[in-house]
Amino acid sequence: MKHSNAPARTANQADERTRPGAARAARAAARTAGVAAMALAVTAGAVGAAGAAPTGDGGAARPGVGRLAGAWQVDGYGTIVEFTGTTLTTYDVTRISCTPGWLKGEQVGAAGHGGAVRFGRPGKAYAELTVTPDGRNRAVYKEDGATATKNLARLPGGLPALCRQPAPQDPLSTFDRFWATFEENYPFFAAKGIDWHALRDEKRALITPRTTDDELQQVFVDMLQPLGDAHTALGRKRAGGGIGAVFGGLRPGTREPTDEVRELSAKAVAAQLVGPERTFGRGLLGVGELPDGIGYLRVSGFDGYVDDGGYQDHAAELDRALDALLAHPRRLNGLVVDLRLNGGGSDELGLRIAARLTDRPYLAYRKVARNDPADPTRFTAPQQVRVRPAAATRFTGPVALLTAGSTVSAGETFTQALMERRPAAVRIGENTQGVFSDIMFKPVSDTFTVILPNEKFLTRAGTTFDGPGIPPDLATPVLTDEELAQGRDSALTAARRVLLGTPGTAAD
Repeated sequence: MKHSNAPARTANQADERTRPGAARAARAAARTAGVAAMALAVTAGAVGAAGAAPTGDGGAARPGVGRLAGAWQVDGYGTIVEFTGTTLTTYDVTRISCTPGWLKGEQVGAAGHGGAVRFGRPGKAYAELTVTPDGRNRAVYKEDGATATKNLARLPGGLPALCRQPAPQDPLSTFDRFWATFEENYPFFAAKGIDWHALRDEKRALITPRTTDDELQQVFVDMLQPLGDAHTALGRKRAGGGIGAVFGGLRPGTREPTDEVRELSAKAVAAQLVGPERTFGRGLLGVGELPDGIGYLRVSGFDGYVDDGGYQDHAAELDRALDALLAHPRRLNGLVVDLRLNGGGSDELGLRIAARLTDRPYLAYRKVARNDPADPTRFTAPQQVRVRPAAATRFTGPVALLTAGSTVSAGETFTQALMERRPAAVRIGENTQGVFSDIMFKPVSDTFTVILPNEKFLTRAGTTFDGPGIPPDLATPVLTDEELAQGRDSALTAARRVLLGTPGTAAD
């Protein structure tokens, strides 16, 4: 899932590097409030990324965080991390505020090599992220399932005093924190033609001490909607507890697929398969065979494959599907990977598939995060993310990717990762949604939480596809009402025709 100080990038499923326990409810929320909204169904306080395998000791009888004790500033992400005893706690900071963040974790097991400490959600035996000291005043933060790391620098004075004071909850203070959170982190105002300062002046004049939560909510929605960004969302505290999604962005011209669309799409695909689709990962993964020796892999999400578990559990279930797909790779004349209804999730799981489709390492993309509150053009040093051939059975022949506006987040980073594959994967269908960054969960008051991106995924040439999405090589109708009503699938038919023009090869 795409992550930042929150676990994953979001999309139709709690980008889904949120946790499977919330996945079904989150998907429902996403369908009614936008793709990023689903992540808001996650319980506040859950730890970041998808986790690793259980350690078995439940975190008992372990020494404290030791060398990490104290407060640390994250490079970018508007976050401070504090380590106390065996607990990790985050704070969200702007130039005007410091408030408790949503992420909290407990140490799992004893410190490892180099003082590395593993953390997981309270009550869980498995860990989900690692923090490793890098000298006396620096450290590296790595979420399981994420493709890059974050750099931490120790705050010599400890946690700022502002972070220990209750944040004012009046409407104007809440508005100012909301505005500052986007002002200091969001990278795409210029690209989207949005004057965030003018919008502040216009909307702030509407706020008074008597402004209600409902009125404030509408102001926030009116400010977010013009962004047309599926990685932005607004959540509101429910009366019975938890956070409910009240708004989720979406690129203009695209729509959220309904359950009916998913069902009719499955029937149209099944009409072209030579046998029943085999499903894995709670139905999010499908493996089948098309005529003429062409394999078919449906990936409807990059997380949520198991009811509960760490990253390695999800990876193991994905491997089961890939092993079934590639049981006889030399018989395959091509492979169709269907991402048209992919809600996102773990970028690392996407790379895991890419690793089964190559016999040479290559650059997938470079990742940067905005890190200067005053300058939206400044970013962290690029981190290279590479695809490396898997040790398991691989297929290196022709691949076709089916994409659509409902290909979101990790579905898009996977698409980008295959653009440098050789032979190049042929993209068929429509532009993807156009959101690549990990998402950040930022509470701006006791009532409201926002989701937003702060990263770019760069091509080899240094460009991005944020906004318009990745275009297809061959444009076709995708999930249109007319095609679904007639049981047709032009994109899948086109993929079969393209693939039959090139013989396949395999590697073990």
